[in-house]
Amino acid sequence: MIEVHPTAKISALCDIEESVRGTRIVVGEASVIDSFVKIKPAGGAGDLVIGRFCYVNSGCVFYTGNGIRIADNVLIAANCTFAPVNHAFMDKGRLIREQGFQPSRGGIVVEEDVWIGANSVILDGAVLRKGCVIAAGSIVRGEVEAYTICGGNPLRRLGERS
Repeated sequence: MIEVHPTAKISALCDIEESVRGTRIVVGEASVIDSFVKIKPAGGAGDLVIGRFCYVNSGCVFYTGNGIRIADNVLIAANCTFAPVNHAFMDKGRLIREQGFQPSRGGIVVEEDVWIGANSVILDGAVLRKGCVIAAGSIVRGEVEAYTICGGNPLRRLGERS
């Protein structure tokens, strides 16, 4: 099921796959999803909910997996990947593709007024608290404190918004 607010704008070049598992995709008021964004229900029945006044730049990929919740006024730069799902891989006697998925770490939560820099990867269990900034090229797993500026791999605190 796909729900798009009448004032939201989704590029005709955005690729949204519908799920056979009942995944909901919701895009809020005045949000924009740019060209070449891919939304792919994969590895679970989690929903993708994008709040109001958000901007998703070109080339981003969202695997719905265990769910992605993005609050209002969030800016996502180009080529970011949201992966709230992980393959199981420990049994070397079986192909990885035959092992299914690891248990959920809670999906991905992005609170309001967050900016995610280009080429960042947001993993299952990530919680980006209100007003934080993620530097370009970062990998995020776990919680990022409100109003902090973080970057890198491993992710580290670079400063805070004043």
